Amino acid sequence: MNSPKPEIVNGPILQRARGIGRIAAKQDGDRTRLETLFQEGCGKIRLPNTHSHSLEAVLINTAGGITGGDHLQWSAELAPGGHMVLTTQACERSYRSTGDFGRVETALRVGADAHLDWLPQETILFAASKLDRRLEVELDEGATLTAIEAVLLGRDAMGEDAADALLRDNWRIRRNGRLIHAEATQLQATAAERHSASLLAGNRAFATVLHVAATPDRAAAMGTRIRSCLRGEGNIAASVSQSRLVIRAMAPTGLALRRMIVPVLLELTAAGSLPRLWHL
Repeated sequence: MNSPKPEIVNGPILQRARGIGRIAAKQDGDRTRLETLFQEGCGKIRLPNTHSHSLEAVLINTAGGITGGDHLQWSAELAPGGHMVLTTQACERSYRSTGDFGRVETALRVGADAHLDWLPQETILFAASKLDRRLEVELDEGATLTAIEAVLLGRDAMGEDAADALLRDNWRIRRNGRLIHAEATQLQATAAERHSASLLAGNRAFATVLHVAATPDRAAAMGTRIRSCLRGEGNIAASVSQSRLVIRAMAPTGLALRRMIVPVLLELTAAGSLPRLWHL
């Protein structure tokens, strides 16, 4: 009896990074404390000591970046009345891919009357990178959220522009199961995207900040405060719709972008300050 021939694989089998990080918080009096923590693969979570009533968690990708075929999954659950800040140890890096997209999936659940700050540092897209990123948030009644995603097209100091980088970024925010905010950003490595006046207009850094307030009135009041602190220079603007405040910003460099968005985040964060890792 002839044994089956082994399958011949054309090309090398490349190692891919897998990471999972999950955190849940409970309310203990006026402080939010850790309830459960799970981490696997290259996904790690650290809890620095702070003087805030919020629980701060730092998400770490120990693989050092993301390339084609990598898969990271983050999730967090916040108890009613709690406060949590989620940030990253450093800028995430999306490196050159020879095939598939790298994937990053984030799922957040915010209990009633709680507030969560989703404050990852910027993502740097390198030449020929491919990144698929998804953010899913479930808000209970009265829960509030501040979220940012910022993207840098290459490294300023190296003069990179990552002209052929690909990005798919999808957000879905729900309250009590009902969709209240959805958006999709896609970079397809075309000259029109980079240079059109209605798109990036030659800028190499951009960000979206979303604040979901408990009521439309609170969102409108916050919008008035934010507009008063926006600098006259730079491409940054805010809009209010129902309970949502959306700020979009573009800049020629990552440093210029950060200088625009930091004052905005200081107004919107419930912790009263940004994580130490955000400090320039």
